[in-house]
Parts: sequence; structure tokens; C-alpha cells
Amino acid sequence: MSARFPAVFVSHGSPSMVLEQCPTRDFLLGLGRDLGRPKGIVAVTAHWNTATARVSGHLQPPTIHDFGGFAEELYQLGYPAPGDPVLAKRVLSLLHASGIEGERDLSRGFDHGTWAPLMLIYPDADIPVVQLSVQPQLGARHHLALGEALRPLRDEGVLILASGSATHNLRDFFGRALDDEPLPYAKEFASWLREAVVQGRVDDLLAWQERAPHALRNHPTPEHFLPLLVALGTGGPGSMLHDGFTYGALSMAAFRWD
Repeated sequence: MSARFPAVFVSHGSPSMVLEQCPTRDFLLGLGRDLGRPKGIVAVTAHWNTATARVSGHLQPPTIHDFGGFAEELYQLGYPAPGDPVLAKRVLSLLHASGIEGERDLSRGFDHGTWAPLMLIYPDADIPVVQLSVQPQLGARHHLALGEALRPLRDEGVLILASGSATHNLRDFFGRALDDEPLPYAKEFASWLREAVVQGRVDDLLAWQERAPHALRNHPTPEHFLPLLVALGTGGPGSMLHDGFTYGALSMAAFRWD
């Protein structure tokens, strides 16, 4: 098997997905087997927003329960995967070589954008994980450049796991049932996104806020879309891994770049 790993974008959905029975949970439970075992994981998480790029350098990152109002069982879950200071330094060296400002954060733990999907993808929690933040104020092209800088990691056996949400209107999420029918505006955006990724329409994806249907309604803030652009920047043709919705408003689309 080649050491080269794809870049993957997953929609992590509600934190409760790790406990709920739904098609996306089943998909994530099989994804690790399909991808194989990487040497390390760089998780680009929508739930870590910083002014400039930050990379986690904690040796044993704690689990952060960065949400409220969910079942008590969720707050008892932990993901004890190790960190990887050497990989963190490698990430920073690649960013700096591309002229991107960044620094290590030695205290950051795993937020649910990282641990919720990884708890299903690699449940043994024995693969080192490093987190990379997003910088919403720096825009789409900056995040594409992050991915371009990290591209060599794929040839070093490292999985780039971008974790966000294909749609993310929380106002329309609350109060809906897990299996509600997709809202028309969210379904239209998700269809546009699928076609743009599969067809390799990089310019459209960079200008998604202007060109995608109902863009600002689906993403009132951009942080859950930006990880996808990092994965896109790592290169290779895009393909769809998973489709579907939860709670009517959340597209659970997942993509890979080979």
C-alpha cells in the first residue's frame, strides 16, 4: 500500500452524533478501515478560530467539551489520542516556508470538531493527532494556501482531516428531529457544493459566498466551511464519500482528495 494519504473533509454535525444511530455515524465508523492507518493526523477544526495559524503541540491533549445543553453522557466521553510535537513542528515549518505566519499552542486540547469524528473513524485513539486552527477573518484564499503548504504531508503518510460542516445554520438546526427532511435552501447549497468539488471548480469554491446559492443562510459565519478549502488546497481530484442530512439543516457531506 502506498504511503500517500488522501485529504478528507467530513461534516461533524452535532456532537451527539457519536451516540445517535444515523447513516453518517455508520459512514464514519467505516471510514478508518477504508482509509487505512496513517502515521499521524492533522485535524483542521472549525472549532478553533485564531487570528493567525496555530498548531497544537500538547503531548497528551485533553478532551474539550465545548458545547452545552446536550445529554450528560456526552460530557463523560474522552478521546485519549496522543499529540505529536514533532509533527506539529513539521506543520509549522511547512507553513513558514510558504510565508504563512503560525505558532505552536502547547495547551490546546481536542475540541469536538476533532474528537467527535475521530472517535468514530479511529476509535482506538492510538494515532497521534495535531490540530490546526482556522482564521475566518483571513478569507478563503488563505485557507487554500494553508492546504497547499501542507500538501507534502500526504506523501509522508499523514492524513489531513478537515472537520467542519457542509451547511451550518444553527438557528434552523435547533428544534428539529434527527431525520427531518432537508430544508430546500440547504439542499440546494449542498448540491452546488457537491458539483463544485467533483468538477474541480476551485474559483467557484474560493468565491463561494458570492456564487453558491443561499451561501450566507447556510453559513452565517464561515468557520465551518473553511476547513474544506484547506483539504482542497492539498491537491488531487475531489470525490464524494458521503451524502445526507441530519436535523434538516445540516448537510453531512464528506469528500476526499487523492
